[in-house]
Amino acid sequence: MIDLRLLRENPGNYKAGAKAKNIPVDIDRILALDEDKRRLLTRIEHLRAEQNKIAKESGPLIGKLSGSLKQATGDEATRIQRELEELKARPAKLKAEISELEPQVAALEPQLQSLLLQVPLPPDADVPVGAGSESNVEIKRWSPPGFQLSKSFEENRGFKPKTHQELVRDLKLADFERGVKLAGTRSYVLTGMGMRLHMALLRYATDFMTDRHGFTPISVPVLVREEAMIGTGFFPAGREQAYHIAETQRRNPDAADDKGVGSHDLYLTGTGEVGLMGLHMNEILDEAQLPLRYVTVSTCFRREAGAAGKDTAGLYRIHQFDKVEQVVICKADEAESRAWHKKMIGFVEEILQSLEIPYRLLQCCTGDLGPKNADMVDIESWMPGRGQPDKDGRPQGDFGETHSASRLYDFQCRRLNMRYRAGAAGGKHETVFCHSLNNTVLASPRFLIPLLENHQQQDGSVRIPAALRPYLNGAEVVRSSVS
Repeated sequence: MIDLRLLRENPGNYKAGAKAKNIPVDIDRILALDEDKRRLLTRIEHLRAEQNKIAKESGPLIGKLSGSLKQATGDEATRIQRELEELKARPAKLKAEISELEPQVAALEPQLQSLLLQVPLPPDADVPVGAGSESNVEIKRWSPPGFQLSKSFEENRGFKPKTHQELVRDLKLADFERGVKLAGTRSYVLTGMGMRLHMALLRYATDFMTDRHGFTPISVPVLVREEAMIGTGFFPAGREQAYHIAETQRRNPDAADDKGVGSHDLYLTGTGEVGLMGLHMNEILDEAQLPLRYVTVSTCFRREAGAAGKDTAGLYRIHQFDKVEQVVICKADEAESRAWHKKMIGFVEEILQSLEIPYRLLQCCTGDLGPKNADMVDIESWMPGRGQPDKDGRPQGDFGETHSASRLYDFQCRRLNMRYRAGAAGGKHETVFCHSLNNTVLASPRFLIPLLENHQQQDGSVRIPAALRPYLNGAEVVRSSVS
């Protein structure tokens, strides 16, 4: 959530930010609702102050007027009597006016909050402007020694590559038919060495982040309450991508004691980021604790709404997968956030290079950032089995997204009410909203695509990169005889 005070001070910045991200939101309506709410609250505050004043002063004044009334006659007595009645009636009138105004404030609050949740974080000034992913800017590419991305796979390796669908079929690494039988489209079953490679990748990525870079490994729920999804910025935008468990509809009215059953709807998370960020929701941390560096491996679920017809075959766009995710929660300092962003991208580059996977970094443009990001860099791995077909109908290779590194400043932490105590002059301490960042470490089975396709050999086997071999009992090659 954005800072409402900053919105009041510079609404043009948020209008421009929403326009750059192609996210419609009525900033003027927010300001009008905010003005109405503040006007009503000011009036209520004034009335309560008057209530307190009357409570302190009315007793002695009533006593004085009552004494004067005993000695007054005629018009004077009538005037004093009227003043006494008005003075005694004033508290009730004030209470009635307050009671009339409070529901008006209560009615404005949900409207204001609903609109505020739709306001995106403005993109950083150095993010390129563009309508969508086609305007993203390549900032770097890397390939292992002996492999040139300017040449085709066949030119580099001397044979035509198979797609990952062909490799998993020939090497018996996955069973798509039984996966679809069990769970419908975009489903799969990893088998034999396919499952072992999947588990080896996840373990390698987790150990890499914990052993080499000091991240704390944490398990998190993948079934969470709505406030965790709202707090991390996945709702209201993106709600259509989440699987919803309608627990509130499952209460048993005939049960003698149904406490705690079905009291909250739940949602399956599409990333471990939700759980890692939600850990400290509504907490005040000490500055000395920061930065927090967390890594988790979790099963992720995405409905892939709007992706009909896109990548329906194979392991690229699926409903369920496992992902190692990294999150950093740091001080509210832009320079520190930017520094961590670079570091987190660097960690992924180390992993990709250790696994000998060609890749490129893409600076996402404003229209491809999404509501919660001030900046985002996608990391795309080279996949020989993707891309436009050649004259023989075989794909010529293309990059495919495997990682996404985001810088969010205080957007998530403000929504999650996650703060820290910052030291200030005079020994005082103030609470400040933290900054947060996240990046995929490795997601599988999608990552099996570049792993298998880049390391396939002419005889149909797949070479296992040296970094993974300790997690596969020293195996160096995946062959068709492996089961």
